Amino acid sequence: MLFGRGSDTAVADDSDKKPTRVYELRTYTTAPGKLGDLHKRFADHTMKIFARHGMKNVIYWTPDDPKLKANTLVYVLAHKSRGAAKKSWNAFRNDPEWKKAYAESRKNGPIVTRVVSQFLNPTGYSPAK
Repeated sequence: MLFGRGSDTAVADDSDKKPTRVYELRTYTTAPGKLGDLHKRFADHTMKIFARHGMKNVIYWTPDDPKLKANTLVYVLAHKSRGAAKKSWNAFRNDPEWKKAYAESRKNGPIVTRVVSQFLNPTGYSPAK
């Protein structure tokens, strides 16, 4: 019986090709009891402000893990490039509607305690480009 060896099999990932988009995976951890407030802020304000500043809302999740599902939001944004992402984030942070929504949502204390952001490029074989 023959078995293939890892060195005999090559899979090209085309990672050197320029992607048409860069994706940003963001994970927010909320203060206890504040996940609902964060969902409301995203649904009522954040998503439309992202879109206005060129950020494409791709998908939003809450973890299934019992330890994380009560205080974690995970989502993906798509940007034209890392440079475009930087410009979009700067415009977003300075947007008067965002500043107002942010301040109003924090009247009873901070909502988010931690943000982790990671930029990702699709592989050549990824359905997302």
